[in-house]
Amino acid sequence: MEMVIFWVLAVVAVGAGLGVVAQRSAVRSALFLLVHFCCLAGLYILLNAQFVALVQVLIYAGAVVVLFLFVVMLLGVERAEELPDPRRLQRVVGGLLAVLLLAGIAWAFLETGQGPAAAPGMAGSVRAIGSALLTAYVVPFEMAAVLLLVAIVGAIVLAKSRLER
Repeated sequence: MEMVIFWVLAVVAVGAGLGVVAQRSAVRSALFLLVHFCCLAGLYILLNAQFVALVQVLIYAGAVVVLFLFVVMLLGVERAEELPDPRRLQRVVGGLLAVLLLAGIAWAFLETGQGPAAAPGMAGSVRAIGSALLTAYVVPFEMAAVLLLVAIVGAIVLAKSRLER
């Protein structure tokens, strides 16, 4: 059952990734990106990396896609303009390089007969990362929090000063 879920998530993630670059509508492209990020979070859960999956959903699927949608809606970009494609040769060369890269990965996999090494069981768990952040790395964690707070306050001050002009 786990293998079926893996393949469904992998196929949907690849399809959504292709949908991101193939769509002419920026809104649809951002929605395909949301689907792609959610499928990646599902794959992380299958790898027992719950914290990484949570961060994937909160940061990428939540914040980044919403930011993309706000920018697209505010700029009013509906569709890509119909322009002649001057980069046809670049697309062909890029496609050939991608096929060559995939062939090299497949050859390396078949030559060794094994996949990548498995990570330790508790490496990506929420408990392990939380205890590491709040014990051994508490000072850098707090410094990052203060830095983010200063950045937010600075952004508010800059936005307010521009509105008052």
